[in-house]
Amino acid sequence: MKKLDETAIIKIFQKGLSNKKFESEDVEILNFGKLKIIAKTDTLVESTDIPSKMKLSDAARKSVVACVSDFSSKGVKPKYGIISINLPKTISHSKVKEIVSGFKKACNEFDISILGGDTNEGKEIVFNVCLFGITDKIITRKDSKKGDLIFVTGPFGYTSAGLNMLLGKKRGKGSFVKKAINSVISPKPRLSFGLKNKKYFSASMDSSDGLSTTLNEMSKQSKKKFIINKIPALKDIEDFAKYYNLNLDNLVFNGGEEYEFVFTTSPNNKKIIEKNAKKLKIPIVEIGYVTPGKGVFMKKKDKMVLIKDLGWNHFK
Repeated sequence: MKKLDETAIIKIFQKGLSNKKFESEDVEILNFGKLKIIAKTDTLVESTDIPSKMKLSDAARKSVVACVSDFSSKGVKPKYGIISINLPKTISHSKVKEIVSGFKKACNEFDISILGGDTNEGKEIVFNVCLFGITDKIITRKDSKKGDLIFVTGPFGYTSAGLNMLLGKKRGKGSFVKKAINSVISPKPRLSFGLKNKKYFSASMDSSDGLSTTLNEMSKQSKKKFIINKIPALKDIEDFAKYYNLNLDNLVFNGGEEYEFVFTTSPNNKKIIEKNAKKLKIPIVEIGYVTPGKGVFMKKKDKMVLIKDLGWNHFK
């Protein structure tokens, strides 16, 4: 019998719980007249999502960030949250206080009010966060148009390098080590950028499952071909890949956990988006363009190389 992966399991749930065609989006949308209630939930599990060297306060903050990042790509401000936690019965008073400090830091950082939640006992630590916001419009994954430019907030590759360092598999030098590890431990979702530029995006999507996954999903839903002509990586990532004989494309496109986002926009909006990014001190990179067709391709010299969806997938 074929082993189930995350996609297959999700499809079983969708078929079993809904009688209409389901279209994946970064957030859930409930329509109330002209207003939309936006909800997002995410789960962080100790054994699979928290490296041993990561503080519980950072893990708690990151579980909120995972949801905030999805709101960022939709151009929506999260306002309220519910938190459910699973803790082993041996957990200490100091560790519980550390977890609370991480949640509080995130809530102060993004101006989120926690309404309540649930507490349970189990064999390992699990955080489940659900955030809510209100808007009149979201930016979908599916409205990229012919001639649009493709941008990412970024750059990419640091989380792959940082995770390798946290797991003791690779080392680095000087400031690069700090930058790479901080990208894993203390990610910074681009909420201010998403809110400021929402009206200029034709489509957008959070990239936390990997850049290759994000690009392929947007291409598929938009029914367009995405041509990538620039890798969103800086020289220090290139040097790291070269030193350890790692595949740069794999680090950048398939790492995941970046909590950046991909967006498409008309060339007419390029200057104002770049101006806003500079004001907000948010790095953005133009990586390609949208054409008729399907699939995601990297332009390398005179060849077009298919970029497969090789991002993060649970149950692999």
